[in-house]
Amino acid sequence: MNLNKKIKPSIYIILCRKLILPYYCVFARIMLLLRLEVSAEYMALKTREKLIEVARQLFVHKGLENTTMNDIATASDRGRRTIYTYFKNKKEIYQAVLESESDHAVAALAKVVEDTSLPLPERLEKMLTVRINERQNASVPYTTLRHLLKLDYRRVERIRRRVREKELQLLDSLLKQGIKEGVFDADRCSRMRSFLPACLLGFESLTTTASDEHLRSLIPENAPENFARFIVNQVIITQKENKV
Repeated sequence: MNLNKKIKPSIYIILCRKLILPYYCVFARIMLLLRLEVSAEYMALKTREKLIEVARQLFVHKGLENTTMNDIATASDRGRRTIYTYFKNKKEIYQAVLESESDHAVAALAKVVEDTSLPLPERLEKMLTVRINERQNASVPYTTLRHLLKLDYRRVERIRRRVREKELQLLDSLLKQGIKEGVFDADRCSRMRSFLPACLLGFESLTTTASDEHLRSLIPENAPENFARFIVNQVIITQKENKV
């Protein structure tokens, strides 16, 4: 038996080493770099979120004017250099806190809009119901905002406008999808969109700020659901209309 012939590497092993292995090594390096980049972005995002949360707590307990960048750095166990990597000054981090609060305020609505397991009419009805009930139950973080903003009504109104803007963006996205899919009537959606914000503000005023208990008692418990159902019935295209 020829031992040299027996132990000689096959042509397949040689090809694998010369052709496949170099490409595999390059691919492995690229994947490692991508993982490192994703990990760095994730860590940067978590650091920014932590700074915002620490600043929010300090603004609540010490007040905006009495909180310094050094306070935020100390409470978050980060150096001043780290904070200035993410925020130029206290005003910028304060704006980030308000933006974060407004995101929390509309989180429940966004969850409803993104729930594709529900038909569009049900999503619209549920979104409106949740919107009214949240204000009625004071479950949105306006309590925190009041601490943040104290008696600065200009800032209070600014953050409320921001929340309303985000709510209307969610509403518009839902209506646009419904019109595109032939579920909602475009003209009726346009007319409804022109008066709906005022209706929601009226609901909010009656259920959360009305001092007259008798007036508030006149509002039925199922009023939010009935109102939402009424709105949906006005914009939906019925089967009879589809036949026409």
